[in-house]
Amino acid sequence: MTATISTITTPAAIGKPAVICLHASGGSGAQWSALADLLRQDFRLLTPDLCSHGAAPEWPGPPEDIVAADTARIARLAAKAGGEVHLVGHSYGGAIALRVALLRPQIVASVAVYEPVALRLLFDYNRRHRPAAEVAELAGAIRRELNGGRLERAAQRFVDYWSGAEPWTRLAPERREALARRMPVIHAHFVSLFRDAVRLRGYATLELPVLYLSGRETRASARRITELLASVLPNAEFATLSGMGHMGPVTHATTVAQRIARFVLRQAARPALSARWAA
Repeated sequence: MTATISTITTPAAIGKPAVICLHASGGSGAQWSALADLLRQDFRLLTPDLCSHGAAPEWPGPPEDIVAADTARIARLAAKAGGEVHLVGHSYGGAIALRVALLRPQIVASVAVYEPVALRLLFDYNRRHRPAAEVAELAGAIRRELNGGRLERAAQRFVDYWSGAEPWTRLAPERREALARRMPVIHAHFVSLFRDAVRLRGYATLELPVLYLSGRETRASARRITELLASVLPNAEFATLSGMGHMGPVTHATTVAQRIARFVLRQAARPALSARWAA
């Protein structure tokens, strides 16, 4: 199964490094348009839709396998891009970006993530603490709504948790409908992330440069994941952005894009990966 890919390229970008941008659950590659505006002159921007999102194929397999499948698909895309690749990801896309970097460190030059939802870490740390308990409660509520055929209610619970209740009322009807259709695969994300094979100590092997952004008004679960990853990532730059929560790359797209663009431009100016691996 191949990924559906949106490529943003200009003549000036031919032969330049690739930036692969991965969206959050329920979204699409289009969420990275502000970042594309900043980087399109110097990079090839790839904004693939992940399984069962946007124009991508539907996920046909068991829920617990979707993280490994999306990781493998994006790793293949990175290998085909040629040269060094910079990964960008938000939420579920951030978790996949970190997994791809662990799988293919020889071709990934840097990773910039905004609150990657590496949910397995919460349960390994303490499943009784609030950060793990509230995520488990959310996943259970979504499952019950889906089992009852209440897709829109499942979508509202999902949005209310990550964005607060008010944004759901502001969503356009077509956006609500799209989210409702995607709730089965979003629930699969929860199942697969809970069972992810990568444990906390596995992230300690990720030696390439990482920019890790988070919002000051985020959820306890995202905050605890940040704390856990900060304890092991060996070459990471952490920044907390004021005035935004988990959906910062959408609600404050320009601010987040500017931080990521500065990081990617700085990393692209470093010696080529081949030279670093040879050293």
